[in-house]
Amino acid sequence: MRNIREVLRLRLSAELSLRQISSSTKLSVGAIQKLTKQAEVLGLGWPLPAELDDTQLAQLFYPQADTGLSPRREVPDWTVVHQELKRKGMTKQLLWQEYTERFPNRCYSYSQFCDRYRHWCGQQRRSMRQLHKAGEKTFIDYAGLTVPVVNAHTGEISNAQIFVAVLGASNYTFVEATASQSLPDWLQSHVRMFAFFGGCSELLVPDNLRSGVSKACRYDPQLNPAYHQLAAHYGVAVMPARPYKPKDKSKAENAVLVVERWILMRLRHQTFFSLGELNYCIAVLLKELNSKPFKQLPGCRRDAFEKLDRPALQPLPSQPYRYVEIKTVKVNIDYHVQYQQHHYSVPHQYVGEKLELHAADTLLQIYFRQTLVATHPRKYHAGMTTVPGHMPKRHSQHQQWTPGRLKQWASSIGDNTLQWVSWQLRSKDHPEQAYRVCLGLLNLSRAYPGTRLDAACKLANHEKLYRLKHIKSILNTNRDQLPEQLELSTTLPQEHENIRGPNSFH
Repeated sequence: MRNIREVLRLRLSAELSLRQISSSTKLSVGAIQKLTKQAEVLGLGWPLPAELDDTQLAQLFYPQADTGLSPRREVPDWTVVHQELKRKGMTKQLLWQEYTERFPNRCYSYSQFCDRYRHWCGQQRRSMRQLHKAGEKTFIDYAGLTVPVVNAHTGEISNAQIFVAVLGASNYTFVEATASQSLPDWLQSHVRMFAFFGGCSELLVPDNLRSGVSKACRYDPQLNPAYHQLAAHYGVAVMPARPYKPKDKSKAENAVLVVERWILMRLRHQTFFSLGELNYCIAVLLKELNSKPFKQLPGCRRDAFEKLDRPALQPLPSQPYRYVEIKTVKVNIDYHVQYQQHHYSVPHQYVGEKLELHAADTLLQIYFRQTLVATHPRKYHAGMTTVPGHMPKRHSQHQQWTPGRLKQWASSIGDNTLQWVSWQLRSKDHPEQAYRVCLGLLNLSRAYPGTRLDAACKLANHEKLYRLKHIKSILNTNRDQLPEQLELSTTLPQEHENIRGPNSFH
């Protein structure tokens, strides 16, 4: 109230300018201008009427404000201030201005407001000292405890891993059990986490487990390629916690502790025979956990989520992420790459290069320096998939051959040749592996008459010689032109004059 009287005196009596009054009273020019305009509207002059005390004067200028005079300052509700500061764009300055408008005569100065808020934060739990903006971060970790799951058929016991994720501003928590911490389980847990939240935060803050971070580093961690692909699909950034710095993910550490105490410990006496059964029980207790009232803040996790995080989350993409295995492969000399016992072709100019293979459920894509160079339907059996366009010209002619065509050519030479070629095609895991040796044999008909080639194959079939060099040796040494030799009998006669029996020995 002294400020109002002093402003009116300096303006109406001393006739000072607005800036001169501002320098004297330390009030802003705008505030002084509002006071003087209101004085003109009220028709006030100097000196003020004697019967006008401070309370009445304040009512004239601030009719909606609480003008009750009290030596005590009105203490702000620091829990409300703390929650409001989690909103995007919210500042302490704005909250202080709203506070002063409500209690103009009993308010703290801005510096005292900030100092007392810092002091209040220091008295709270350690996790309260970090200020997380709504929709900004999701903290992710696995619980240290596991839950045994019994195989109903074999009786084998496996330990289910507990995936925990928590939003920074509201502490809204997601929990599920998975068979392992492997890359597919890790990524699919993220997919179900985003669906549970109904949106995506700006940042993911995981621990440095191998499924998410290929190489942990304090300054430049290297993400797993598939994890990086998931982040790109959902439009989020990944910021792994620094190694050996648990404070970087204190929210996750606290969430894991709460989950172990309020969910896992309550399930310790139950026996589970499937992950589905375990996750059903976890979901029931998780709903109860998110509705549990805070001890030092108003409301619960669900209320804070609906008020803070849900409006700030980014929308989900139209399709959920589908796991794609990514691995580095080297192109063999036959311009094929191998993935799970099957060979896939790439353009022949990439022979010797290292490419990046992306294997989805039904499609396999191969990239060279982020450029797609080959696409194949994924095969789940041993064999070879070759695109003719990937071959050199001289090899594409070879690709035109089929087992039927080779047998037809061999049959035109002779039955023995057909028998030799048929054995070659049967003996390989894949018929294409025998094409070269068959063509090598059949092309000998250009240098030798068909009768000689068929005779050489007859000898080879009889002696079980199935190497092409054996056929060439027979032809080079003219063995095929030698008269056929009779087989020597190895059976001894039962009676002969030169044979003595047991009676000859006494």
